[in-house]
Amino acid sequence: MPHVRSCEWNSLASHFAFSRAQGSGMMGSVAREESRMKALTPDSIAKPFAAYSHGIATEATRLVVTSGQLAVDAEGHVPEGAEAQADLCFANIDAILAEGGLGRGDILRLNAYVTDRAHMAGYMAARDRFTAGLAVLPASTLVIVSGFTRPEFVVEIEAIAAAT
Repeated sequence: MPHVRSCEWNSLASHFAFSRAQGSGMMGSVAREESRMKALTPDSIAKPFAAYSHGIATEATRLVVTSGQLAVDAEGHVPEGAEAQADLCFANIDAILAEGGLGRGDILRLNAYVTDRAHMAGYMAARDRFTAGLAVLPASTLVIVSGFTRPEFVVEIEAIAAAT
């Protein structure tokens, strides 16, 4: 993940006030989503290659930023294959967002990392299931990396979510 200079973080943080209010649950509210998030897809650039938005505009009062989630469950098991690992990463993200009072409908951005081009299809299938039914698709980036902390990991996913 790129380093964020403190001046950038301070600028970002000044736009968000953290609150302890409880959110909408795992999926979030479609009505709330439509009223506070806007997909940014200018006519002057190419349309997105897949199911994502080029950018998202929002006015938020609460921000949740996840660490990169690797596919390891509470018992320490790691599933085989990119799609199964991505499904578990997304389940972990669901749990983190719920803990913060947010849901999938509150996600502004997904960043994902895979260790080989061969893992892209599995990741994308899991991402498309995870984001199915959302009124506004999050911005999304997929990067191919050389590896993670353990060789069995082939996918890592992080999310940024916000709510009003």
